[in-house]
Amino acid sequence: MLIRTFGIARSLATYHGIPGRQRRMRALYGQFLGPGDLAFDIGAHAGNRVRAWRGLGARVVAVEPQPDFVRLLRLFFDRDPEVTVVPAALGARPGTARLGISRATPTVSSMSETWRRTVADDAGFARVRWDESVPVPVTTLDELAATHGVPAFCKIDVEGFEADVLAGLTHPLPALSFEYLPAAHDAALTALDRVESLGRYVYRYSPVETMRWDPTAGGRWLDADELRALLDRRRPLGRSGDVYARAAPTAPGDGPGPS
Repeated sequence: MLIRTFGIARSLATYHGIPGRQRRMRALYGQFLGPGDLAFDIGAHAGNRVRAWRGLGARVVAVEPQPDFVRLLRLFFDRDPEVTVVPAALGARPGTARLGISRATPTVSSMSETWRRTVADDAGFARVRWDESVPVPVTTLDELAATHGVPAFCKIDVEGFEADVLAGLTHPLPALSFEYLPAAHDAALTALDRVESLGRYVYRYSPVETMRWDPTAGGRWLDADELRALLDRRRPLGRSGDVYARAAPTAPGDGPGPS
């Protein structure tokens, strides 16, 4: 019980306790969301992005499989009619699956055994233990969109299960993001390939929860090959981040990519 309480407190401090982060989040996500827009938070965890998106006036569907954090999200947002909490995981197809939980570091709980084995060899995960496993219901992005509508923006942060989540999507979204972790570089490239299969996108990268764009990209949106090169350069630094994808013009003559 003490370990679980410590893990929840750590997540709350990490995601809600850093001065200025909410302001930076609203500035970044304001490029994708405005009043009345719909957003999906896949892996909502402690709800910091839900909070930021509500500050922008967006409606939010918050998807979270960890029972402790489902309770937390409901505590925070149950009285807000513009937030829907979905106690489930997302995957390639509906069903049930087992979620590996790290009670001391719940932010890295994951449904991907392959991802857990991969990152376990990384120094940054040396003290992480996945010491609990629980069954969780699984739905898909297609089913979520059929129920709630197509989101203007979808954030996917599911600790190595991003490609599986994207495999449950059969149509392009206007904009989305997914996590990049150097220790699981290939998994991120698989997710990128899946995004590319859905439609034509351009990309930017934001390092380590800074809520700022990577300055090495020259202030512009990148194509998939340019993003792969950027991630290759980032990989030796050993620091995580998020890839942002936005629908590109449908034809070369339609004009420049989004600003």
